[in-house]
Amino acid sequence: QVRFVESGGGSAQPGGSLRLSCVISGFNFETFAIGWIRQAPGKEREGVSCGSGADGSTYYADSVKGRFTISSDNSKNTVSLQLNNLKPEDTAVYHCPAVPCDTHSQRMGVVPRGNDYWGQGTQVTISS
Repeated sequence: QVRFVESGGGSAQPGGSLRLSCVISGFNFETFAIGWIRQAPGKEREGVSCGSGADGSTYYADSVKGRFTISSDNSKNTVSLQLNNLKPEDTAVYHCPAVPCDTHSQRMGVVPRGNDYWGQGTQVTISS
């Protein structure tokens, strides 16, 4: 059974940092790419970042470039997202679904590959 569990969210002040983790079980990392998407109230879902396990290339949304870093540890079935220099507009629920990820064209999808290929998400709230 595939299971995605996100953690690490919380509250922080503008300029602060958080580290999100996604532990995935029952999943073959060679099957689909894993990305991070976020959903804020009243806003469209946004693709934040994804990575290609094949060559290590990555994609970042313009809104987070230079501030967020995606990484993975396949031995621990974990994909992480380091969030630095946080802004109030980063407030959202963050998910780590299996999504289409084309790092060479610098595009990523925001619809999970299937209902089982994402978790409940973790809330990030940035305010002073």
